[in-house]
Amino acid sequence: MFASTTLSPAVQRVSTVVYVLLQKFLMAAGLVFVFVLLGLLSGYLNVSDSLKSAAPVSEAAAVAAVEEPESPPSEATPSALNPRMRGALDYVSRRYRVSTDALQPIFATAQTVGRELHLDPLLIIAVIGVESGFNPFSQSVFGAQGLMQVVPRFHLDKLPDEAAPAAFLDPVTNVQVGARVLKESISRNGGLEDGLQQFGGASNDPERRYSLKVLAEKQRLEQATQRLRTT
Repeated sequence: MFASTTLSPAVQRVSTVVYVLLQKFLMAAGLVFVFVLLGLLSGYLNVSDSLKSAAPVSEAAAVAAVEEPESPPSEATPSALNPRMRGALDYVSRRYRVSTDALQPIFATAQTVGRELHLDPLLIIAVIGVESGFNPFSQSVFGAQGLMQVVPRFHLDKLPDEAAPAAFLDPVTNVQVGARVLKESISRNGGLEDGLQQFGGASNDPERRYSLKVLAEKQRLEQATQRLRTT
């Protein structure tokens, strides 16, 4: 049999104090835990709200970036060919077997310089066809070079300041200079046919074969543009 043991009053008092202290400690720990849990929950809610409020802005920005249309190219740019020149370009591409990409800067330059000099750009294109067949590296035994067969030693003054003499083989530069030479020839001789004859070095030809050849080519260009408009 086990003998029953009775605790002394002093031990009972100590046990009671320890029990009370333990209860208070557990209550305090419970309160701390509750406060920590509430703090974490509050922080989570704040972060969640921030993300939700930021999402519509980001979404709207993304939609705006996708839906914002690109600015259309200006129709006034020098490279934008008018319908007449586009029709002529298609004709020249087929007739001379030159790609439209290679012809584009040539036609754009003819259109721009023609407007500047009050010269029909199709006349410039016709001269190019007769002189070089749209070969930018064409050179004659007399030293004429490029698309419009300009003789460099006579027209160095017409080059841009920064350009080298070899620039006459550049298609754009050659057309810019050649068109000015053509305009001067027409003005100096008082008329289109006489000006063309001088430009082609055929002033003494009574049959005016050079000017007739250029004007015939220009007429074919005009007919090509008319066919394009009616189709």
